[in-house]
Amino acid sequence: MTTRSKAEGKEYILKMAKEHDVKFIWLWFTDILGILKSFAITVEELEGALEEGMGFDGSSIEGFARIDESDMVAMPDPDTWQLLPWTPPEHRATARMFCDILRPGGEPFEGDPRYILKRNLKKAADLGYTFYVGPELEYFYFKDANGTEFLDHGGYFDLTTHDAAIELRRDTVIQLEKLGIGVEYSHHEVANSQHEIDMRYTDALTMADSVMTYRLVVKEVAMKNGVYATFMPKPVFGINGSGMHVHQSLFKGERNAFFDAKDSYHLSKDAKCYIAGLLKYAPEITAVCNQWVNSYKRLVPGYEAPVYLSWARRNRSDLIRVPEYRPGREKATRIEFRSPDPAANPYLCFSVMLAAGLDGIKNNLQIPAPIEENVYEMTAEERKERNIGMLPGSLTEAIQLTEASTLVREALGDHLFDSFIENKKREWHEYRTQVTEYELKNYLPIM
Repeated sequence: MTTRSKAEGKEYILKMAKEHDVKFIWLWFTDILGILKSFAITVEELEGALEEGMGFDGSSIEGFARIDESDMVAMPDPDTWQLLPWTPPEHRATARMFCDILRPGGEPFEGDPRYILKRNLKKAADLGYTFYVGPELEYFYFKDANGTEFLDHGGYFDLTTHDAAIELRRDTVIQLEKLGIGVEYSHHEVANSQHEIDMRYTDALTMADSVMTYRLVVKEVAMKNGVYATFMPKPVFGINGSGMHVHQSLFKGERNAFFDAKDSYHLSKDAKCYIAGLLKYAPEITAVCNQWVNSYKRLVPGYEAPVYLSWARRNRSDLIRVPEYRPGREKATRIEFRSPDPAANPYLCFSVMLAAGLDGIKNNLQIPAPIEENVYEMTAEERKERNIGMLPGSLTEAIQLTEASTLVREALGDHLFDSFIENKKREWHEYRTQVTEYELKNYLPIM
């Protein structure tokens, strides 16, 4: 991310707006669940917005504020300025900027997920680290939003006529690159009509903004082509759900702090302690990384999603995988945390993962032995003997673990933590009181 002074940023944005004949600017931010929010200003308001921000009512934004303290200020971040490529050519251009949410007095709002990530990144920076991430977001294309009819019956990396979404992925990659988001790969995933586009590894704040943009662009391109894209973790029974495997590493300056040439796994002590922290706190951070009732339909054995608390190099059934080192690629040394799903709030997800890893480093936590065998094929007794724990099996289990977590409370701060727990308890209550089609089909005829 290019960082400019406030004066430089303001001058640059005003220049870009004039050069590209911009009329509208969308100001973007997220609620506590990672739902993208936006309001538009005209170019005539841009200079004032860059100087003082734009006021808005936060009382209706999930997790933001009560009615009696609802005034908020959206302060645009000039470093996130981008022209929106889908603006019709016959109209004047539209741009967007992500915003930091402030209280009227100018202090950061403690319920703003972007601020929460910035605060956790500062903790890492105070220790000399920069946090880099590379998430892999999977998603499905369906014929429309009313059902789950597939567009294709292709499989992993297929390049056949069965893959009807090649052009959709191509258009999406082009749009992302126009928005300044680098793309490494795009391909068909394992399940029918399931796809993945991988963004280029970068710092966590830039990537969290990019994840929000990516999800919108995927859905925007799908809509313009008359189909529907969804990041729902498990939309179809009996096939793989969609994950957001997060590759991550810590750097000290230009040096990858996770790399050690002398180690058999090429992992430094920092990397091993970081893994130990993730393994220790994984159950406590699961409600943040897998925040929906539907998330736990994906986290079951047999569909490539991790369930057990283990790590390894080659084994993709583990929660944490260490991609194999290639000579000359020291900067690519990283670990892959495989449980999060693409419907998580990336700002909070990256925050709690970093907090868990840093705690592992701070307290010199010891990494357990790697599990190179298939954990799913072990018996319960074998897993118990090897001290392999499990992730929570439902949202309510996850909420209970998170609510008792000092680490998550410190990472998210009291305001956002309390709002998040309240929201998730409400969701679970609404879900558990529903009478489902499964119950009617299986119970009504025999009771």
